[in-house]
Amino acid sequence: MAPSTTSHCEHLTHPSPLTTGLAAVLLVGILVSYLPQHLKILSRRSSEGLSPWWVLLGALSSIAALGNILTLPASRQDIGCCQELGKGECAAALLGVGQIGCQWTCFMFIVMLFLIFFPSTTTTADLSSSVSSLTSSPPPKRRDAVIVASITVLALLVVGITSVALVASDPDHTQAWANFLGTVAGLLATIQYVPQIWYTYRLGDVKSLSVITMLIQVPGAFLFAFSLWQRVGWDGWSTWAVYVVTGILQGNLLGLAIFYYIRHGRMGKSSAGEADDGFTGVDDGDGATAGAENADERTTLLNRRRSENGTRTSRKSLPIANGTHTSNGSQRQLSMLYAATPPEHDSDRS
Repeated sequence: MAPSTTSHCEHLTHPSPLTTGLAAVLLVGILVSYLPQHLKILSRRSSEGLSPWWVLLGALSSIAALGNILTLPASRQDIGCCQELGKGECAAALLGVGQIGCQWTCFMFIVMLFLIFFPSTTTTADLSSSVSSLTSSPPPKRRDAVIVASITVLALLVVGITSVALVASDPDHTQAWANFLGTVAGLLATIQYVPQIWYTYRLGDVKSLSVITMLIQVPGAFLFAFSLWQRVGWDGWSTWAVYVVTGILQGNLLGLAIFYYIRHGRMGKSSAGEADDGFTGVDDGDGATAGAENADERTTLLNRRRSENGTRTSRKSLPIANGTHTSNGSQRQLSMLYAATPPEHDSDRS
């Protein structure tokens, strides 16, 4: 092993407790932060509310970030030092790689759930969302899922094959490729939340977006960037700068999501209050109150009892004309006519 590599490994034999502890907490935090988002999609059995562009750009960004950390010379030196370090020291040295690897795995799971529970046209056009859909984004099309899946798989193949080929052919000159992937990851992360912010704004609802996930990830993004900066320094700016940008944009999306969450909560309470008020002293429009005041001897016994109890009376259809409902005035006129006409058996007796 080269002397520079050996000196680098000696530096890793005494990891900083603060840096190691922070990296371990962030690793667990990344996994915990994505769980609410996974569970919300699974519980709703729909990925409605997730912008296809957000999913695609997030997948491409995570792929580029993973390729960046794996091809970065400093990271590969850490991996090579595991041959000289103990298990605990090796685990501490690879926490930075584990963080990005865990984030890539969690976001790829979101991509998978997005494709599995992709909302169909009939699902997004139901009665519960028909009113809001008039002013919201158009329902996603199935081709959006095909585009997301195809480009994601293609990016995995291109980045994976190119990275392996460069590391195998010239392992000492992969810094440029790592910087390129880091720059691409940063640019994609910058663009990633723009369509989701616009999509959520037009939709007017968070739908399958998890507010809990964003509450954890916004401060976690800055801690993540600080942890990576401690490991790779300013020379590895392409590794940690992406998470600074992500934290800023995700904070804007979080503010928008909280606004809609609070507004819909207030609207739900006001709608419940109006529904409760609507059941008190409501006239059903069938003249039940007027029927109680104008009841006479010609009113049937059933209608008189209903009028006295103050209950609603449902419209009855009489077997006349075309079978449509008649008004109370028509019913009274018919009852008068029937009362004036003697029964058939009385006519026969006379």
